[in-house]
Amino acid sequence: MTESLATIELTTEQLVTDILATIDREREREIVARRFGLFDRKETLEQIGEMLGITRERVRQLEKSVITRLRTNAEQGSVPHISEFQTTSLEHLAATGGVARVFELANKISKSTSREEQARVAFLSQLCPDLTTITEDDNFFASVAVGQAYDEKGLKKSVEDLIATIKALGEPLPIDDIAKAAGTENIAQTAALASTSKLLATLNGRWGLMKWPMVNPKNIRDKIYVILKENGKHMHFNEIAGSIKDSEFKRKDVTTQAIHNELIKDKRFVLIGRGIYALKEWGYEKGTVADIITDVLKTAGEPLHRDEIVKRVLKSRFVKETTILLNLQGKPQFKRVAKATYALAE
Repeated sequence: MTESLATIELTTEQLVTDILATIDREREREIVARRFGLFDRKETLEQIGEMLGITRERVRQLEKSVITRLRTNAEQGSVPHISEFQTTSLEHLAATGGVARVFELANKISKSTSREEQARVAFLSQLCPDLTTITEDDNFFASVAVGQAYDEKGLKKSVEDLIATIKALGEPLPIDDIAKAAGTENIAQTAALASTSKLLATLNGRWGLMKWPMVNPKNIRDKIYVILKENGKHMHFNEIAGSIKDSEFKRKDVTTQAIHNELIKDKRFVLIGRGIYALKEWGYEKGTVADIITDVLKTAGEPLHRDEIVKRVLKSRFVKETTILLNLQGKPQFKRVAKATYALAE
């Protein structure tokens, strides 16, 4: 049975160092190390070419040639430690539906997500015959998959199909609901595929498109919206501030005053009581208590008993009954037409 990395206790830095030592030419070792960022920051083709005194295109050709040669040698079993690294990687991938971001795989293998550690895992994965890799670009995070399950084209197609499913659903949902809509029972695999895409995001157990505020709030207003939506009912602005500080948001250091200011400005939020806000989409409309009483009487089309008016106003305003009665009795737009019964004045 092949030993895993955990068994032989080798670090990825040792693995990379040993593999680079099999490359005869120092220039080629330098190009690979710098292009992947194996020991320092990752460098561009231009930067490496300028340092070595060769063209950008020549750097690209040499990099491709070395990686191809190393992968061929790995298939023949002549690259040190690749078999062990591949076995360890496959063990971890089996628990994530056969797919994982390099970030996650690095954390599993070496308990580190440093930039260098991720670079080493990405490099080593490219050399493994039984692994498929995706290089980071505008749409995908650097990712690794089981080669028997996916080639690069198939992996990207699976993610694109998942994005299309989520887009069709039209709202953020738990991953098991998304998996069901996608026609698969493998929830772990669905979550893993989703995590490789830069076009998707997750928050509070729901997945959705990156552009949806419910999973990717970009500003204070979006965060307020998420908090109210998750709570499902009105909240005082102090409660909203506390919920943001206790949330899973990446940036949550905001002042109570800033939150109150944004609540006032955004049309999605309606003041329904003293410092208490609700979402307009829940059926609330902006306006004073007198405005709401007016709407109630207009909608009724007939005089109403004060108790009925209070009942209907309280459906859209979180205020004291006495506040409603004072408006009824003190505002000129209302008139009493019978005992405790009011209508709109002419």
